[in-house]
Amino acid sequence: MRNKLSELLQITELGNPILRMKTNDINKIEDFEKSLIGNMKFTVGKVSGVGLAAPQVNESKSIFIIASKPNTRYPNAPDMQPEAIINPKILSSSEEIVTDWEGCLSIPGLRGLVPRSKSIIAEYLNENGEKVKKQFDDFVARIFQHEFDHLEGIVFLDRMESSNDLVTEREYQQIISKK
Repeated sequence: MRNKLSELLQITELGNPILRMKTNDINKIEDFEKSLIGNMKFTVGKVSGVGLAAPQVNESKSIFIIASKPNTRYPNAPDMQPEAIINPKILSSSEEIVTDWEGCLSIPGLRGLVPRSKSIIAEYLNENGEKVKKQFDDFVARIFQHEFDHLEGIVFLDRMESSNDLVTEREYQQIISKK
């Protein structure tokens, strides 16, 4: 029998209406949500992502995974254990805004420069249903804001200041190799 906690989920791509819908909060973390979280953690690791939101796997639920680690898509990412974020709220954002490159598993082949708050304070439930209040900084704050946007039906393209800041993945790799 196949282990349900290791199922590779299919990534929903731009154009699927679920990516433009606001998600539903989780009232109680049941077996389905626990299984979904396990599958999302497995999937994000297998596809070289640093985050994954439930709408990206065709579920309209207020859940995302932050799973920062260095990989081919983000070679300078900090290394952290994957963390489930449920029903998040951003309580405050720093005034300092940083513009940096983002990509998205749901928008393959493209990267864009996106302005985001350098740090945020957020409140959410962890996968055990415990309330957590935490500060996120720099790249991990960027991941949190990117994934939070998915729960609101927003993709990184909506946050870009100019379409001139959009490049292909191959051009992006050339840009970062020069740094």
